[in-house]
Amino acid sequence: MTPALIWLIVAIALMAAEVLSGDLVLLMLGGGALFGAGAALFTGNPIIDVVVFAVASTALLWLARPALKRRFLHTPEIKMGPEALIGTHGVVLSTVNGEGGQVKLDGAVWSARSVAEGQRIEPGTRVTVVQISGATAVVAPEA
Repeated sequence: MTPALIWLIVAIALMAAEVLSGDLVLLMLGGGALFGAGAALFTGNPIIDVVVFAVASTALLWLARPALKRRFLHTPEIKMGPEALIGTHGVVLSTVNGEGGQVKLDGAVWSARSVAEGQRIEPGTRVTVVQISGATAVVAPEA
């Protein structure tokens, strides 16, 4: 078996193992092994192959990996649960005032109260959720 083929098998094995780890280290080492395979094709000297592997792997780990991690691990903040309703629009089902009422938000019926004390919002009025307080949506009429 030629040294280039051995380097190629090592590269494929490292890259496949990356699927289990997910930290991008094995992927960078697999890339270094690909460079080692290329060096083995052209030089035939195992010492040069190992040096090329070491230099390429180090460069990939220090330069490419941080950029890739920032790219892949940076996700926008996704609001979950009741917080996701803030800013959504709904329709008043029963009169909403400072003490209570009901609104329909995203197909679900929620307890609601108006954001301003003394404000009365009549059924059928479109409202915007300002905040969620426990299991109650605090709403304001749409402008």
